[in-house]
Amino acid sequence: MLWVGLSLGGVWLGSGLLAALVAESLWFSNLGYLDLFWTRILTQICAWIIPTGLSLVVMIANFRWVQRWQHPKPLPAATPASVNDQRRLLALGLPTTTVTPGRSLSRPLTFRWLLLFAGGISLVTSLALLYYGQAVLRLWQMAANQTDVLPAIPTALRLDSLWALAQQLWHWQNPLLPVIGMSVWIGGAIALLVYPRFLLTSLGLLLSLGFGSVWTANWSPLLLFWRRQFFHQTDPLFGHDISFYLLALPIWQLLEFWLLGLVLYLLLATLLLYLLSGNSLSRGNFPGFSIPQQRHLFGLMSGFMAIVGLSYWLRRYDLLYSPHGVVFGAAYTEVHVQLPFYTGLAGAAIAIALFLGWQARPHGRSPLLAPNLRKISWSLLLLALFCGLEVLSTTLLPLAVQRFVVQPNELTQELPYIRQNIASTRQAFKLENITVEPFNPQDNLTLEDLRRNDPTIRNIRLWDTRPLLETNRQLQQIRPYYRFFDADIDRYNLIDQPLPANSPTPGALNPEAINQQVLISARELDFAAVPSDAQTWVNEHLVYTHGYGFTISPVNKVAPGGLPDYFVKDIGVGNQAGADAAVGNLTTANAGIRASIPIGEPRIYFGELTNTYVMTQTAVKELDFPSGNDNIYNVYDGKGGVQMGTGWRRLAFARYLKDWRMLLTNSFTADTQVIYRRNLKERVEAIAPFLHYDQDPYLVTADIECLGLNFGCDPAQVKPNDPTRNYLYWILDAYTVSGLYPYSEPSALWGNNLDAPAGDRVSYIRNSVKVVIDAYNGAVNFYVADPTDPIIQSWGQVFPKLLRPIEQLPASLRSHIRYPLDLFSIQSERLMTYHMTDPQVFYNQEDQWQIPNEIYGTAARPVEPYFLITNLPTKVELEEFILLLPFKPTQRTNLIAWLAARSDGNNYGKQLLYVFPKQQLVF
Repeated sequence: MLWVGLSLGGVWLGSGLLAALVAESLWFSNLGYLDLFWTRILTQICAWIIPTGLSLVVMIANFRWVQRWQHPKPLPAATPASVNDQRRLLALGLPTTTVTPGRSLSRPLTFRWLLLFAGGISLVTSLALLYYGQAVLRLWQMAANQTDVLPAIPTALRLDSLWALAQQLWHWQNPLLPVIGMSVWIGGAIALLVYPRFLLTSLGLLLSLGFGSVWTANWSPLLLFWRRQFFHQTDPLFGHDISFYLLALPIWQLLEFWLLGLVLYLLLATLLLYLLSGNSLSRGNFPGFSIPQQRHLFGLMSGFMAIVGLSYWLRRYDLLYSPHGVVFGAAYTEVHVQLPFYTGLAGAAIAIALFLGWQARPHGRSPLLAPNLRKISWSLLLLALFCGLEVLSTTLLPLAVQRFVVQPNELTQELPYIRQNIASTRQAFKLENITVEPFNPQDNLTLEDLRRNDPTIRNIRLWDTRPLLETNRQLQQIRPYYRFFDADIDRYNLIDQPLPANSPTPGALNPEAINQQVLISARELDFAAVPSDAQTWVNEHLVYTHGYGFTISPVNKVAPGGLPDYFVKDIGVGNQAGADAAVGNLTTANAGIRASIPIGEPRIYFGELTNTYVMTQTAVKELDFPSGNDNIYNVYDGKGGVQMGTGWRRLAFARYLKDWRMLLTNSFTADTQVIYRRNLKERVEAIAPFLHYDQDPYLVTADIECLGLNFGCDPAQVKPNDPTRNYLYWILDAYTVSGLYPYSEPSALWGNNLDAPAGDRVSYIRNSVKVVIDAYNGAVNFYVADPTDPIIQSWGQVFPKLLRPIEQLPASLRSHIRYPLDLFSIQSERLMTYHMTDPQVFYNQEDQWQIPNEIYGTAARPVEPYFLITNLPTKVELEEFILLLPFKPTQRTNLIAWLAARSDGNNYGKQLLYVFPKQQLVF
C-alpha cells in the first residue's frame, strides 16, 4: 500500500508539473514571450540540477567514507589479536571486530566527555539545520506570496547567525512559540543522537534539495551576472566597478552560502557519526579516532577553513554597507581596523586550510606515520587562535577604536567618508541630476499676470482623488458589482466648442486644443460584490467577465450641487442626442469631448480588480452592461485568452487551475478561450518578475491606430475613432532596484532597517521601464524609459525581444506618460537630508527638511506629491504637467523649497528644486 500511495502521489505531482508547463508555455506564447519563458525555465532547471547534483555526489561519497571507516560494533567475544595488529587494522580502516575499545591513535573519551562532545555537536547541527531550513522556507513563502522584493540572497551561516537564531527561538512574543522552538531544536538534537545515520543521511538529502531551491529562486541574479554591463564608476575603497557590487557580488554571496553550509554540515555530521560509531554511547566510552578518521576530518576541516577564508574575503565588501558609523558605509573604524583584520583573517584561514590539508594527505606507505596527538593539538590551537582573532576584530577592537580614537575627533576622522556617502547616495537615487534654482517670491501679483497665465489658473485643482473616488462610488457604480478602485490624475488635449457661424469654416471644431487636467477612473467588475446567491461557478467564470467604461471629470470644475462636472459618465444610456450624447454607451458632455477622447467599446477585461479567471466564447453569453431593467450581453472577440478547445488542453487547464468543473461543463465550444492573470500586477510580474512595479497603474484612453499593441490588428482595416474598437490602456511604471550600491544609504520608504539583508532594502533605483497593458486584449509591452541604466541594459542583453525603445511607444500614449509617484516619493525622502552637500553641514544636520502637514478632514497628515499643470518659474513660459512636493525646515512651518518633476515631451524626467530664501519667512 505504501508503494501504491507513493506512486499515486508521484503521478499527481507529475501531472501538476506537466499541466503547469503546458499552460504557462501557451500563455507566454499567446503574449509573444515564449523565448523569455524557456530562457527562464532552463536557467532555473540548470540552477537546481547543478548545485543539487554536486551536493548529493559529495554527500553520498562522504557518507560512504564514514561507513567504511567508522568503528565496528563489537561482538560479545572478540578474536584475540596483538595490540600492533589491532592498531594496524584500525589504521587501515578495515571492518574488523578485533579492535579492543580504547586502542587508537587519539585519546579515548569517557562517557561524560563523550556525552558532552556528542551532545554539543548535535545541538549545533540541529541549530544549523534550522537556520538553513528557515532560509529555504522564507524563499518559498516569498514565491507563494509573490512578494515584491529583491531576490533574497540568504546570509551565509556564521557564529553570530547561530547565536541570533538561538535568541530568536527563545524570544518569540507568543509564550508558546519559545517552547515549540526550543523543543524542536533540542528534540532534533536528541533525535540525532538516537538515530544518527538515518537522520543525518536523510537531512543531508533534504539539505541538498534546499540548496538547489535557493539557487533556483535566484535565477535572475545568475542571468544578470552572465550579461553584466558596466557602470563605468568605481568605489573609492576597493576600486571595483559598481556593477561588481550590484551584479556580481550576489553570486559570490550565493556561492558562499552554499559551500559553507555544505562543508559545515558534512564536518558536523561526520564528526557525530564517528563519535557514535561502534555503539560508543551505549557502551559508555569512545575508543578514539582512528587514523583514516583523523585524515577524513582533517580534510573536511581544511575545506571548511578554505571556504571560511572566502567568507572573510567577501566580508570585506560588507563593510561598504555598514550601518554602524556616523553615515551608512565604511567609515574610519571599518577602513582602518576591520578591513585589515578581515584581510588577515582570510589569509590566515587559507594558511590553516593548507596546514590541515597537509595533515590529511597519505603519509608514505605506512599508515602509522599519520597525524599524532601533538599535530592534532597544534591544529586545535590554530583554530582557537583564529576564533580569538575573529572576536577581537569584530567586537572588542572596533569598539575601543570607535570610542577612544574616533569619537573625540569624529568630524575630522569621518569627513572623507561623509563626503563619499553624500556623493554615492545622490548618484544612486539620481539626486545629482536635480537642477537647483533659487526663488525669491515677490508679493506683486497683478490681474495681467492672471490673464497671462490663464492655462495655469483654469487648471487649479478643486478636486482631490479621494473625495472624487467616494463620489464616483455613490453616483457612477450603477450596479453593486461595479467598483471604482482608483482615480488617477492625467491630462488630455480637449476641443471645447465648434467654431462660430461667422468663421471661415462654421461648425468645424476648434483646432486649438486646450491641455486640460482631469481625473479618470475605471469602472471595473468586482465579483466579490455580486450578491451571494448569484455567486455561482457559471456567473463567476462565464457571465461576469469584465467591467465597462470609465469616468472623466475636470479637476477645476464643480457641477450644480457640488458634484463633479463629468466629461464622460454613466453606462447603458442608449443613443442620445444633444449635448449629452452617448458614445459606446457612455454619456459625453459635448462634441468637443467626443472628438478629443476616443471611447469606442470600453470593455475592461484586465485591470486592478480582475482577480478571477474567465472563459469566453462559450455557449453562455457574457454580461456587457445593464440597460434599464434589462441587461446587454456580448461575446468576447479579443486575443487575450488561450485557446482551450475540448481536448487535452481542457484537461491541462483543469489541472493547472485546479477547477475540475471545467471538465464537466457543457458550455465550452471549440473556440472557447481561458483568460487568466487578468490582474495588472500579477500579469506583468509573471512576465518580468525581476522588475519592481509602481503601486499606481493608471488608465489611458488613446487611439494608437495600429502599432502592434492590439493582437490581430490589421492596419488596412483600422479606422480613426472607430466606435467598435477598444481604446483603453493601462500604463504602469517599472523600476530596477538594488540594495547593494556602495555607500548609498537605503530609503526609509522601502525599509528603514539598515541591518536588513540587501533584498529588503533599496539603495539604488531607476525608473527604467514603462509598461503598457491593453485593457481589452491583455497585450503587455515594455518600453525602456532610461536606457542609461546598466541594469536594464543587462536585461536587454538577456531578453532582447522583451524591451523596446521608448521611441516605439505610440505618440498618443507618450503624451500621457508621467513622472512616477513611487520614485518621486523615494527621491523626496532622500532629498530631505541629502540636499546638504557640505560634509560639515551634513554632520551637524543644520538644514534638515521635512514634508509639511495638511489638514485632511479633521486630522493632520503629510502632504502627498500632487500633479498640476503650470509653467515653471524662471525656466519656461509654457504650461506643462508636473509633479510637485513642498518642503519645510525641521520643527518649523515656513516653506523652504519645493521639488518639481516634469512629464511632457523632451522634458520628461527633468527635475527642478526651487529653494526659497532662508532669511525670509514664506508661509
